[in-house]
Amino acid sequence: MSTSLSSSVSRPSDQAPAVLRAHAETAYAAELDALAAADDRPRPERWRLSPWAVATYLLGGTLPDGTVVTPKYVGPRRIVEVAVTTLATDRALLLLGVPGTAKTWVSEHLAAAVSGDSTLLVQGTAGTPEEAIRYGWNYARLLAEGPSREALVPSPVLRAMAEGKTARVEELTRIPADVQDTLITILSEKTLPIPELGEEVQAVRGFNLIATANDRDRGVNELSSALRRRFNTVVLPLPATLDDEVSIVARRVSELGRSLDLPEPPSALTEIQRVVTVFRELRAGVTADGRTKLKSPSGTLSTAEAISVVTNGLALAAHFGDGQLRAGDVAAGLLGAVVRDPATDRLIWQEYLESVVRERTDWKDFYRSCRDAAAL
Repeated sequence: MSTSLSSSVSRPSDQAPAVLRAHAETAYAAELDALAAADDRPRPERWRLSPWAVATYLLGGTLPDGTVVTPKYVGPRRIVEVAVTTLATDRALLLLGVPGTAKTWVSEHLAAAVSGDSTLLVQGTAGTPEEAIRYGWNYARLLAEGPSREALVPSPVLRAMAEGKTARVEELTRIPADVQDTLITILSEKTLPIPELGEEVQAVRGFNLIATANDRDRGVNELSSALRRRFNTVVLPLPATLDDEVSIVARRVSELGRSLDLPEPPSALTEIQRVVTVFRELRAGVTADGRTKLKSPSGTLSTAEAISVVTNGLALAAHFGDGQLRAGDVAAGLLGAVVRDPATDRLIWQEYLESVVRERTDWKDFYRSCRDAAAL
């Protein structure tokens, strides 16, 4: 006797299961609705909001009715404006940056604000097939009935073309080059031929595509010049200042903590500032005061990784401590983020602890916790 997973979980029949992470258009539905109600500017066809309102949604602001729109991206306003404007033209948008610069986050929120749907997504990997971008087939129907519209399985890109929405391709440079080039006809002609049916799908107004890519990870496939010309490239930089990065980490950690039902700590700012300071100094290869040069480890030490380290620390504090985030809660996660190559990164980390962290009088607890974690 088999039992389905859903039936084995006890809950009231009228209560929907809580998802771990809601899509942007669901999580921020109230803000999007308030922006739509207040938005009196021209909107491109099939856009949920005007370009001005999309930029406000990403950058934050206060609406005339008092609704506070939380910032989704902390960075130069012009970057967001260029990205939004690109989507209002016939050019596709390529968000480029080192790992952890919020490319996927920005891509999702742009699609949510423009189309009200961020789910038309192709996740790029080394094994992504051409069918993930074009279309596939229901082989049972294909064998039984032959090629037909009913047997065709549309890709997220094909659906976006037919519905006039925004498609997303994550990690474009991880996709094999010959599969990448499947996008050339789609982006240049705004058409996807289906030779098996003797038909084509033409993109309706409102369709566009956002791709993300970085050139720092292993397994990167360079974009062909023909494909790169179809994109307007916007480079997302690392946060410019310590305060900016601390603000980003604090906001995302708070959101993640709520989704995981972690109690809000009395204050986590001190440890967040320390983690971000460590990441920024090791990334830059110099201390914040510019006096001491440092060796940089092999990892990227991105903002996303800082968020992960602090969130894990909050979970430790909540489940195995008193709820107050302390140095000991983030030390092990910090060690794991910095030391990716045990042969070289461990020496770099130890040198940083002894020459920099140890000398900071108000970091004594942090130094001891990190040293103890490294000794385990």
